[in-house]
Amino acid sequence: MTQPPDDFDPPPGQPVTLAPGLRRIVAPNPAPMTYRGTNTYLVGTGELAVIDPGPDSPAHLESILAALAPGQRISHIIVTHSHLDHSPLAALLAARTGAPVYAFGGPHAGRSAVMQALAAGGLSGGGEGIDLGFAPDITLADGARIEGDGWELEVIHTPGHLGNHIALAWGAACFTADHVMGWASSLVSPPDGDLTDFMASCRKLRARPWQVFHPGHGAPVTDPAARLDWLIGHRLARESAILAALDAGPATARHLAERIYSDTPAALLPAAERNVFAHLIDLTGKSEVAPEGPLAATARFARTG
Repeated sequence: MTQPPDDFDPPPGQPVTLAPGLRRIVAPNPAPMTYRGTNTYLVGTGELAVIDPGPDSPAHLESILAALAPGQRISHIIVTHSHLDHSPLAALLAARTGAPVYAFGGPHAGRSAVMQALAAGGLSGGGEGIDLGFAPDITLADGARIEGDGWELEVIHTPGHLGNHIALAWGAACFTADHVMGWASSLVSPPDGDLTDFMASCRKLRARPWQVFHPGHGAPVTDPAARLDWLIGHRLARESAILAALDAGPATARHLAERIYSDTPAALLPAAERNVFAHLIDLTGKSEVAPEGPLAATARFARTG
């Protein structure tokens, strides 16, 4: 995690123009996992797309509707992923506007076979919470294009933080939701989060010449390539630390977290343990480590080389 920029503190509920045809409204849900709150984006000047309506907040619903100027209407509601801070308001906004809800799929769409098996074995997700009732009106595939009055968005499937996570290209800008943020690294917590997918999605985004990222929380990322390089390097450094620790002998994710995150408060160690487990799953897939027995959060892992 990086230090949040102190100058990003917009008033919740107030539309802020970021570029011609683009406004941001921050939801009133500040928290350790959401920073100042969820960013809701309004794209367009006549028929508008709303990206990530946000949490179940009547106040935020009214703020979105109040941002409409005379002659404007909401024609599309797009949800980047079904965490509780991004998707619950979509149904209420759709009921008020008649606009359909677009997303990659339901709460477990895009989940890898490895994560499906872990979930079937009883592993539950941690972190931000899943909107289990989320069901879009229209599902989106990778590469799909959504068009409105004077705007076009390209869907980029970016699983990792969540299997149904998408980013949205808008010219040289990209709405990256929770995959790439400037104030923190993205949470990857199995079985909802998948580090193998996360790294692949980072490299997928890195292959394109972006000018700016508009994240799900926090300020715009003005050097997208550098931020992606940092995210990839951060994860590779954590991987190296885990492999070095396993050189001393087999260990569980819990023991590795206690060893690697030695300065972390005890209350945060469960999250650190889940992060280490995400890496161990990825390293197992790359045949660099192996569990002693079935792949599980409590398994002991050993180097294979």
